[in-house]
Amino acid sequence: MFNANKPDVSELPSTGKLLKSTGIAVAVASALLVTVVLPAEYGVDPTRVGSLLGLTEMGRIKMQLAAEAEAEEASVQPAPVAPAAVVSAPAAGGASETVPGVRTDETVLTLAPDQGAEIKLVMEEGARVAFTWTSSGGAVNFDTHADRPGTPYHGYGKGTEQRVEGELVAAFTGSHGWFWRNRTGAPVTITLRTSGAYSEVKRVV
Repeated sequence: MFNANKPDVSELPSTGKLLKSTGIAVAVASALLVTVVLPAEYGVDPTRVGSLLGLTEMGRIKMQLAAEAEAEEASVQPAPVAPAAVVSAPAAGGASETVPGVRTDETVLTLAPDQGAEIKLVMEEGARVAFTWTSSGGAVNFDTHADRPGTPYHGYGKGTEQRVEGELVAAFTGSHGWFWRNRTGAPVTITLRTSGAYSEVKRVV
């Protein structure tokens, strides 16, 4: 009662054809992996085709940014700031700052080529700090962010500048500050001036 058009055995692909098709598919996938995926995602270019297509540099940038982000997120255990790296600035007339809960500091650090460093202020939620930082040797990469237990990273802004001035308002109680990376090819000196409501200045990296 039911008629179905069943293919003849001779019309079905042979085992050899199936193996050949599978081999071709594997070869194509392998070629794409080596010439496109590895250069674009990991900066690995064994055939140099990725360099010709501009994919290798893109992959290297991805890996570099990922490594820097991982290093920043892992830096949750503070290291003490070197003595004399932070200098309390006197108020006008030579007197020390006397406003309750407010302090003023100047932090100076030197970065070798490709070196990074991070300075954090310990602040309460809603606290405000006026800041200015400058680089003596040209524009450097920076990332202004915060962290606390359970929140390894909260970003305020990032970019490449030689000087930045502004106000930092703490989104929560924790550590808030700046990470710099020197890509100028020569040593630079970062000078950070802060004034506001914070209890501690610490160098994390």
